[in-house]
Amino acid sequence: MLRFDPGESRIHTARTFHVWEGGGEYNVARSLRRCFGLRSAVATALADNPVGRLVEDLILQGGVDPSLIRWRPYDGVGRQVRNGMNFVERGFGPRRPLGCSDRGHTAIAKTQPGDFEWSLIFGAGNGARVLHTGGIFAALSESTPAVAREAMAAARAQGTLVSYDLNYRESLWKAFGGNQRALLVNSELVRNADILFAGEEDFRSRLGVNLSTVESNPEKVLRKVAETYPNLSAIAMTQREAESACTHSWGAVALVKGKFVSVKARPIDILDRIGGGDSFAAGFIYGLLENREPAWALACGVAHGALAMSTPGDSSMATLAELEQLMQSDRMQTHR
Repeated sequence: MLRFDPGESRIHTARTFHVWEGGGEYNVARSLRRCFGLRSAVATALADNPVGRLVEDLILQGGVDPSLIRWRPYDGVGRQVRNGMNFVERGFGPRRPLGCSDRGHTAIAKTQPGDFEWSLIFGAGNGARVLHTGGIFAALSESTPAVAREAMAAARAQGTLVSYDLNYRESLWKAFGGNQRALLVNSELVRNADILFAGEEDFRSRLGVNLSTVESNPEKVLRKVAETYPNLSAIAMTQREAESACTHSWGAVALVKGKFVSVKARPIDILDRIGGGDSFAAGFIYGLLENREPAWALACGVAHGALAMSTPGDSSMATLAELEQLMQSDRMQTHR
């Protein structure tokens, strides 16, 4: 969707906005292309109007293949289908970031099973190595969980890794049954995933994992999740504590094929926190795709997330050289 950024101003007082393209799944695809040099594509739907074409143009600038976009006819006013918008303040000091979404009746929310030819996308000739989706897409409408299920099943049938970011948003789920519905949908979809990104509260409340005996012990938490969902080969969880809008403690833990690794949380400076978790996911996925050690993959994710939050917009502007330089510093030491 299209993000409107008032910069140093506020949404309710701004006279100008900078626009960025963004979305939980798209941000990962863009980072894999721009920072890590991997080919990526986005499977989505847009209303065919000038706003949709602006989003397409921004996607092209990000290097992501737009050929899988499904274009929906526009009725002139957006009664039937429209493009999503997200107004976001970055926050500063004691003033927290603020988001105001305007994304009802979007083209992607109306997607149905069968709209995408998944067997071709993941089959011979294309050979996608990883599918990344998550709880934001699943929460868009009554039909999107079925689309996610269809895509994940097709990917696994072709041996493609499936990555799922739980990304719980109360504002999205409350129209479709709230947390109880999120628990039912996510717990089903995660059983079709190989890689999972989520936080401790999400494991408990949105996946139904009983953590009563392992709370406050990250390794035991992840091992309990792996025990509940044995299909998962990798589970990653960021560790973030906001001292202010501009200073966070930032680190992560992961369990990869039974091996626990962690990057100690350290203070980092924040310009724009939006998309930091997606950039972490992209770095971690890149490490796994490159068959690097779990410790390297986790450090890559943490470093990439930190760099992404030092620039405006949802997506990373970091180069691979900058990322590697940061990983080599003592700020990204990995503990095994």
